[in-house]
Amino acid sequence: MRPQLILGAVLALAALLAAGLSLVWTPYDIGALNIAAKLQGPSAAHWLGTDHFGRDIGSMLMSGARTSIAVALVAVGIGMAVGVPLGLIAAARAGGWLEEVIMRGNDLIFAFPSLVIAILITAVFGPSALNAILAIGIFNIPVFARVARGGALGLWTLDYIRAARVAGKGAARISAEHILPNIANILIVQGTIQFSLGILAEAGLSYVGLGAQPPTASWGRMLAEAQTMVTLAPHVALFPGLAIVLTVLGLNLLGDGLRDALDPRSRGRRA
Repeated sequence: MRPQLILGAVLALAALLAAGLSLVWTPYDIGALNIAAKLQGPSAAHWLGTDHFGRDIGSMLMSGARTSIAVALVAVGIGMAVGVPLGLIAAARAGGWLEEVIMRGNDLIFAFPSLVIAILITAVFGPSALNAILAIGIFNIPVFARVARGGALGLWTLDYIRAARVAGKGAARISAEHILPNIANILIVQGTIQFSLGILAEAGLSYVGLGAQPPTASWGRMLAEAQTMVTLAPHVALFPGLAIVLTVLGLNLLGDGLRDALDPRSRGRRA
């Protein structure tokens, strides 16, 4: 097994465990303020120190992991649920007007980054984690549509697909029974990569005030609140930044490792 796959899995699993554990337990209540203990450095009582409200940073990071992972996971789910069927339809109707409509619609969404989409959504509905999910999810739709279309196009020319068509199977049934299972590996890899980008996007949106709102913990908002205290208490910004970097790095390494593991050509080269 490749070292990058192991390292990526360990880092990603650590973030998932922290998020899962925060559902039932954190060392301190993140809603409890203790101004007398504000901006304390790492100690036996607070392993990662405290923030400007005296809250335990370790507990905040655990709760922030839950927010970031939940937002990214649901957003990627939206992207896959909508984008993959659109990509399969575009491949099945290659060269037709329907493919042209789908792909030009993808180009239109790509023209607006997730931050711009979030600004548009929050201008109407207000900032929240739900609106961050919608913004990131909408931006993921064309990504998965293009990946699914690209993987499916090459399969439609193969003999077993022609045999299925001769047997009377329609495009929808062929896509579900033959095309989708054979592109599942590239969708899994892309999903892992988009998951990491979703966590980064959630942190960015929360940093500018468009993501999760207080009292919900968020890594991005922790960084935003710490930016004026970097020289006074650098640990307040250091640990949320490290959490984002290590989690995104782990998921990217995991995605690269899965790509190598699931790619038949890579397995052939290793053999």
